[in-house]
Amino acid sequence: MPEAVSHPAVASSRTCPDRSAGTFAAIDLGTNNCRLLVGVPTSSGSFRVLDSYSRVVRLGEGLAAHGLLSEGAMSRALAALQTCAQKLLRRPLRRLLAVTTEACRQARNGPAFVAEARAATGLPIRIISAREEAELAMESCAPLLRAHDRRALLFDIGGGSTEIAWIRSEARGSTELIGYVSLPLGVVTLAERAGLCCGTPEGFRHVVEEVVEELARFDRVHSIAREMRAGGVRLMGTSGTVTTLAGVALALPRYSRPLIDGRVLDTGAADQALRDLFALGPDGLRAHPCIGPERADFVLPGCAIYAAIRKVWPSSSVTVADRGLREGMLLRMMRQELAAPRRAASWQRAAAHPAP
Repeated sequence: MPEAVSHPAVASSRTCPDRSAGTFAAIDLGTNNCRLLVGVPTSSGSFRVLDSYSRVVRLGEGLAAHGLLSEGAMSRALAALQTCAQKLLRRPLRRLLAVTTEACRQARNGPAFVAEARAATGLPIRIISAREEAELAMESCAPLLRAHDRRALLFDIGGGSTEIAWIRSEARGSTELIGYVSLPLGVVTLAERAGLCCGTPEGFRHVVEEVVEELARFDRVHSIAREMRAGGVRLMGTSGTVTTLAGVALALPRYSRPLIDGRVLDTGAADQALRDLFALGPDGLRAHPCIGPERADFVLPGCAIYAAIRKVWPSSSVTVADRGLREGMLLRMMRQELAAPRRAASWQRAAAHPAP
């Protein structure tokens, strides 16, 4: 679906004759965070980051209890989107994509909020489906696959949901989404639950078993565990949960994306990091240099979902990806822009040499 050309920074760039040139921007308004990424293509088929922004907005706060986005949550999200819009006015853009995910999919007033956000900021924000969310995560993480990988199982533990993507990897470097499932369980929804919580051993086990039951149904459809036993399947994770586990396992004094993104982590080390996090308690989580007070409440719920994934799909290692929807959107836009001149040239050749 093409983006609406409403933001002035996008409209002013449409006169640029070189479709491979220019700046691209992606905005991901999630259940917990609002994130912006701005980049330019590189000759290697990737991109160079020019600007980034992330703000905790807690858009899904209270959603599970009331089925609605709260006034406070919408105000925080709108303020963050306005900051993104102001940042984008600083440079002309080739293309812009702006999406929102599970919180707006679930909330009865989600579409109304998105319409308000579009009108207030000029950003062409839209609600994407769970399938498109899984496809974008796949697109961002595909560069981490290797030639011997015939399949990949990618998990993305979000604020309001968890996406699981079952991927076929082709020898020529392309990927195909074989199947996906979106569980309505994320770190925010679990953190806000009443009763059993992930901070106690009993509550943690309860959440693990609940998620295991959901994942087992998906496994029965695609026989993923059997495929993993046969070999050639890469387990990959993209979320704050798995990057935090990697940071703790590596005993980093502070979080460092270059040391984490693409790291192949032994799952035994990740499991030990999970136990270490559980032992820290609330105060220890808030003080940890790889976590901090804003994320402390969401670490153990994410760890419970990760533990369920490990239980259903045992693997000797997990590839950690500090990348997500924003990176997937940038790569998709750049690929589409490069493909457009090729299609035009193909049509021109066909018109010049019609079939007899």
